[in-house]
Amino acid sequence: MTSDSGVSDVLIDGPKEAAATFLFAHGAGAPMDSGFMNRMAAGLGGRGIHVVRFEFPYMAKRRTEGKRGAPDREPVLRARWIELVERFGGGTRVAVGGKSMGGRIASMIADEAGVRALVCFGYPFHPPGQPSKLRTKHLETLRTPALILQGTRDAFGGRDEVPGYGLSPAIRVEWLDGGDHSFKPPARAVPTEAENLERAISLAADFLLSQGG
Repeated sequence: MTSDSGVSDVLIDGPKEAAATFLFAHGAGAPMDSGFMNRMAAGLGGRGIHVVRFEFPYMAKRRTEGKRGAPDREPVLRARWIELVERFGGGTRVAVGGKSMGGRIASMIADEAGVRALVCFGYPFHPPGQPSKLRTKHLETLRTPALILQGTRDAFGGRDEVPGYGLSPAIRVEWLDGGDHSFKPPARAVPTEAENLERAISLAADFLLSQGG
């Protein structure tokens, strides 16, 4: 993991000479260098994916000011995504995705930006305990090839719920057995958390490479 000398607000993993770049956004509550983000980025980078992590304005402000504020409003989050896509060569040069909220916003700009592919690590289909408040309307017509990696016991949408959502045929969902929103299973469960994380990395890497980067 390195910071890019020309772009100080991102973290870089993997070979820069890769065919395309995977722009990888954090979730609502943790920064781009959280344990989960570090593990995914390192694993993807080790499989030949050029990974670029970045932060939304509210998270960057937390880092500089040390104050914990709420996430930015949706237009600000979307604008930050579009800015990063353009900075790294435009939609034909990048795939996009993220953890939870980061992946959700990526899915909202994917078709507009014309990106190569989308990968969501734990999609927040609805708020925990509020299954009627779905965040799936745009996913019904998504055209971008997409992979959603989801824990079977994710409180934001588990295996007993998601198959009934009527998602676009462009979306493939892969399940991590016993996993919560970060793919962590109950104690002493099999597969283990480490095994779930490794499988998520492998599935995401294979999918991104199959889409030309």
